[in-house]
This record gives sequence, C-alpha cells and structure tokens, in this order.
Amino acid sequence: MEKNFKRSDWQAYIPTPVCEAFPNYENFYNKAWELAHAHVKEIDGMPQTPYMDEAFCDSQIWIWDTCFMVLFCKFAQEVFPGVETFRNFYETLYGEKSFPEIIATESEPWWTGAVAGQSMPIKIHLADNPPLFAWAEYENALLHGDLEYLKKLLYERKFLQKHYEWFESLTESVKLPVVRCKTNVKREQNGYKWEGGSSGMDNTPRGRLGQNAKEKRPNNPDMLWIDAICQQALAAKSIARLFSLLGDKENAAEWETRFLEKQKLVNELYWDETDGFYYDINCNDGHFYKVKTVASYWPLTAGIASKEQAKLLTDLTNDPQTFGGDVPLISLARNDADFCESGNYWRGSLWLPTAYAALKGLAQYGFFDEAHSAGYRIFKHMLETYENYEPHTIWEAYSPTKPRPATSEDGVRTVRKDFCGWSALGPIAIYLEYVLGFHTINAFERVVEWSKPKDIQGKIGVKNLRFGDVVTDIIADGANCFVQSNAPYSLKIDGKIFAVVAGENRFTING
Repeated sequence: MEKNFKRSDWQAYIPTPVCEAFPNYENFYNKAWELAHAHVKEIDGMPQTPYMDEAFCDSQIWIWDTCFMVLFCKFAQEVFPGVETFRNFYETLYGEKSFPEIIATESEPWWTGAVAGQSMPIKIHLADNPPLFAWAEYENALLHGDLEYLKKLLYERKFLQKHYEWFESLTESVKLPVVRCKTNVKREQNGYKWEGGSSGMDNTPRGRLGQNAKEKRPNNPDMLWIDAICQQALAAKSIARLFSLLGDKENAAEWETRFLEKQKLVNELYWDETDGFYYDINCNDGHFYKVKTVASYWPLTAGIASKEQAKLLTDLTNDPQTFGGDVPLISLARNDADFCESGNYWRGSLWLPTAYAALKGLAQYGFFDEAHSAGYRIFKHMLETYENYEPHTIWEAYSPTKPRPATSEDGVRTVRKDFCGWSALGPIAIYLEYVLGFHTINAFERVVEWSKPKDIQGKIGVKNLRFGDVVTDIIADGANCFVQSNAPYSLKIDGKIFAVVAGENRFTING
C-alpha cells in the first residue's frame, strides 16, 4: 500500500499486544506510540519530509537516535517514516542535497546559540555517530520484505557501502560543510579513536586514567573504543545479510570477510580472559581500560563473541554488582567508582538504545529466557516510573535505582521528557520482542519465532502483527494457541514449528 505518514487512522496499523494479566501494560504501550506519532515532523525543504524527530532539538538531527527509532517504527511501517528518515542523512552526506533553515523558537536549546525569531540552519549533529544504518536497515527489512527497495539501496544508491567506507576513511578530523559539523572518530590499525559525544555516551568515564577521575567528558587520546569497532563489524555483517536476502552470494561473502577481519581483532585484542569481559584498549601497548559499561555488549549484538564469551556477559545481567538487579543493562556497572545512583547521564542511567541492543545480542545467542528476564525488568521499571512519577510520560533516560527519570550530566537536572525518540523502544520493541517474546519476525522466510514467557499467565500474544504481506493475530491461552491470518506462514513456538494457513488456526502447545 502507498504510505501516508500523517493519516488520521494510524492506530489501525500498529500491533495490539495481548497480556490479560496486566491490562495496564497496553496503556503504556499506546502512550509510547502516541508520543512517537507527535514527533512525526514536517519541514519544507528537507530531503525527506515527514520524518521522525528524535525529541531533542529542532535544528539538529542525530544518526544514532534515528537508527534506534527505526527499530520500533518497523512494527508500523505504513504510518511511521522510519527508514525513510534515513534519506535526510544519506542524501546530505552522499547525495549532494542540503538542509533548509528554520526560525528559532523560545524553546530551542541554549547550546545552539539560537535567538527566538532568527533563522538558523538545520544540521546533522555528529556525523560520526555510531554507524548503525545497515543494522537498522536489515532489522527493518525483515519486517517489510521489500526486495525492490533493497536492490535500489544496495545496487543503485549504495548508501550503506558508502557510509561504511567513509567511516573507515576517517584517519583525521574532517570538516563537513554541507552538513555543518566535523568528525571526531579516527581509524587506527586496530580500531578507532573516538570521544563521548560522537560515540553517543557523552560523559562516560571510559578511558579513565585513575580509579575515580571525575572529569566531565573523558577524551583519552590513546583509547580505542570497543563499541566503534563492533558497530563497524555489525555494519559489515548487516550488509552481508542484506545481500544474502537478495541471493547475491558474491557480495555477501565480500562483506562477511570484512566482518570476520574485525571479529578477529576484537577477540584477540579487546577480550580480557581473566575478567571474562570486553574492554576498551590503549592504542600503543594494548592494555585494558577496565571500566565496565554497557558498550561491551556490542560484541554480542554484532555476533562477534563466542557462545562461551556471550554466556559470561549474559550472566552479568543477573549480577546485582554489575549489570543486573532490578534495573539491568544500565550504562555503567554498579560497582564502578563513578557509578551515580541518580544516573548522571552515562554514569549509571538506564538508556533504552544500548539496553535494547544488548537484548538483541542475548537473543541472537539463544539466551531467550535471560533476554525476557532483563527486558521484563526494564519494561516494568519504565512502567513504574510512568505510573508514579509526574509528569506521567516517557523519559530520555532512567535512574538505575529508583522509578524516576535520570539526572543529566550535572547530576541535578532531570533528563528530557516525552522522549519518543528512542525511549519508545522500551514500551514498544522490548515489550513485543522480549516481554511478550516475539523475538524474531522474518518476512522473507515467512516465519515468526515466539519464546512464550513462562511467568505471565492468562491470554498472551499479539493482534494485527504485520510483516511482508501478512497480517496476523497470535493468542495463546494455556495449552491452546489461536491464530488468525490473511496468508500462510510458519509459527515457531519455543522451537516447535506450526504451519499457519490463511484463515483461522488452532494449535496445542505447552501451556
């Protein structure tokens, strides 16, 4: 169907979760979609309009915010411009298009230097943000199943390949006048130098030279960042997978080789066998910077870790001293000297993008129960904040200790509200994929894989789930599973395959 991103009946195109035991879950889920829809923005002159606004700043757009927004927009592609928003980056970085100027408002953040009533240019903020376009395109493709779109993306425009090669080419800081920013990432022989802002983890204490260095934003010039090399590896793997979807074995093999080269580097240089953990390293002598952050879960997301390494990292999601407890997969281990109980931005806060990426990693290695457990705790922490903290909304980041929003870098101010934005990942994507358990949906193979949770009783499932040309309802009630579909597909429940036909289906499953 032709997409109409501003249609008034957009709610008809989103999946409807079913969780009879907890009806309040659906209210929270719907609130996230409503806030996200309020951030479908139209500005004349943009390469793509309407587009998804990250809920941060009118005059700037961010690569990694947008990539993560795609990962929940994928569930309602007819009415939310997820991958379409990428055109604002693709066309300005590689298509020789430019951004318009807008009029500043009183609400414009102070750091842009905007004065209300004055004209100011829109710009990409930090073009060397995490290179996640290819991963987001692949995850989105699994639901849209559109081969013609992929052919144009990979063979005609080649935006993903260009972005990968551009990231590889950054051996020194480069000014980008077209998008009005400069780069901070620098490729070295064994990885990438970066800094907090470009990496997205603004005031992270990574690269700390002492045990408790409280500098605002560490920028260790000798550090190679574990997330940068893993995200580039993930980009290569995702491009390979996209070519595989098109049946192009030659190009898939070429990009898989690039992934394997980075996988080898990461496991040889960034893995500490003694601690059983991936760390950032020194570019000169390879020593580890032993600051444990959620960035070290990117080797799982990228598929770099061995099953044994993945198990060690997964176990930490149940360790209350590091990344477990009531609020798992927080940005900094709880036993780190710089951990802040109020969050202090990236010094302890729960951030939905990195938590979601980590959950994708756990599930990729088959740790579905652990992904469910961690995802459930994250979802409930957000829900409790939504229900008990005023204003009742969704926040940029969350406290690691209390049901409330996190504090900003100064440790005092509260982070931004109505942040959907990437925080919609919690009530939408984490809820559907890891709380309810629909962790894999593939329009090309026409399969839905469901790890049905054992700790949620009553009717459970999803209605109006859309992938490819399929629209389906899947509802389990005890040992019975009822499926309605407009087309055939395979439903895999806890590893057992059921053949769904068009119309009504009923299966007996493990209750």
